[in-house]
Amino acid sequence: QVQLVESGGGSVQAGGSLRLSCIVSRNAASNDDTYIGWFRQAPGLEREGVATIYLGSGEPYYADSVKGRFTISHDNANNVVYLSMSNLKPEDTGMYSCAAVVVARQGPTADFLKVLVLNRGYGMDYWGKGTLVIISS
Repeated sequence: QVQLVESGGGSVQAGGSLRLSCIVSRNAASNDDTYIGWFRQAPGLEREGVATIYLGSGEPYYADSVKGRFTISHDNANNVVYLSMSNLKPEDTGMYSCAAVVVARQGPTADFLKVLVLNRGYGMDYWGKGTLVIISS
């Protein structure tokens, strides 16, 4: 079982910055088997993957739309996954949720992280309730 709690959402003007936090509580699951992702959904649109991270190494993967602007990171000591966002755009508006999947993988980590993003969260087993991000122009 994994429990996730997001925070840090708010209203920001275009060009601004915001950092989201996801507190990850796990019982028995180790970093070697845990993958965390950030996903977002705007009204009337499908959910899309934003970024994923493998807790075993900290290796990240980013959607093309946020590369160079967003950073996903893991504070191992405090069990928090962050999504640092800069140069925000109106199209970044949406409900942001963090999610987790616990699974043993032998394939390349980068490939798995990519799939989780492209599948729009399909395959993720645990979800937080989300935090709203609104970017105004």
